[in-house]
Amino acid sequence: MATKKRSRIWLMGSMVAVLVVALAYAFWPRATLVDMGSAMRGPMLVSIDEEGRTQVSEAYVVSAPVAGRLLRVSVEPGDIVEQGKSTIARMLPVNPPALDIRSREEGKALVSSAEAGLWMARAELDRAQADKELAAEELRRARSLRTKGLLSQAALDQAQRNHSAVDAALRSAHSAIALREAELATARSRLISFTNAGKDGVTETANGDARAIDVTIPLNAPVSGHVLRVMQESETVLAAGTPIVEIGDITNDLEIVVELLSTDAVQVSPGDRVHILKWGGPHPLNGVVERIEPWGYTKFSALGVEEQRVNALIQFTDPVERRAALGHGYRVEVQIVVWETQDALTVPASALFREVGQWSVFVVDAGRTLRQSVSVGHNNGVQAEILEGLEESAEVVLYPPPGLEDGSRVAKRVVQ
Repeated sequence: MATKKRSRIWLMGSMVAVLVVALAYAFWPRATLVDMGSAMRGPMLVSIDEEGRTQVSEAYVVSAPVAGRLLRVSVEPGDIVEQGKSTIARMLPVNPPALDIRSREEGKALVSSAEAGLWMARAELDRAQADKELAAEELRRARSLRTKGLLSQAALDQAQRNHSAVDAALRSAHSAIALREAELATARSRLISFTNAGKDGVTETANGDARAIDVTIPLNAPVSGHVLRVMQESETVLAAGTPIVEIGDITNDLEIVVELLSTDAVQVSPGDRVHILKWGGPHPLNGVVERIEPWGYTKFSALGVEEQRVNALIQFTDPVERRAALGHGYRVEVQIVVWETQDALTVPASALFREVGQWSVFVVDAGRTLRQSVSVGHNNGVQAEILEGLEESAEVVLYPPPGLEDGSRVAKRVVQ
């Protein structure tokens, strides 16, 4: 009996000991799993990242010089044109207005009147021609008689005068015919109405009373380059100044325009280096800021937030062959470098947190945390420059959890 009693006591004691050990293991403080990073020395840059679009800095819009009828434009976007030699469009004079019945009848009456006047002028020409022939014969006889002494000098002078007067009347008759012919042409032009273009640019009115020649107006390329877009392609009637074709040199005159927030634009200066990313090519391109425009404007973001934007112009610095595929209006992403150095002590920006108005980090030493105040310089959102308060190669906690304190046990989280 005594042996059984002692065995029972040992068994109960063992069970109690196992239970105490299990409870101690369950409630013993464990190390908090955290992400860790290191303070490293190396290159760092601060940039402003924005979307931009390419554009031809000197684009030329060819417009209708006068009101008229535009013939169908044959050039296509992308075609190469040469300054002063390539014809990009042709125009015809605008059609005359339609004639009502009264205007047409008045025009016909004027034509008849002008034709009658022309007939009268031709009759006067015939009469003047006959008078001249008679005066010339009389002058010849008077000179013959004067030579023989059978006619006085006064009579010869009178015959000479008559011949000169008749000659002047003949010239006047010729001028009268030219005048009547011009009046007839003017009267016929009043009958010109809607015309149907015929061959060789010759057109006629519906009843064939008058004819008119439509003079084609060629529009030549003002500069050498490429056709960017065609605003008016089909044949139509245009007012003076209507845009037809836009031309630009995408090879040598291409630039990038970026809409910067005004708060970012004040940090950018002409000459800043630019990385051009996600433009479609296999390698990034390089550029330089040429100009920051002094005029800002209001723009609403996709979320409806009112923003003040400023345009920045960027020039390519790479050879043309590296960006040959880019055209006008293409989307790109730019990275404007506003500060950079080759030797900076940096930590991941996610390790920083604010405490009592000062930046701090949790340094990991022998598995335990130590809160350390640091002085931060530049911060690009990924890396932060540490000016003082931290040594190189120190391990820091990334994304510190809310319950982390000085002396907390931590362990590095292993990503599987």
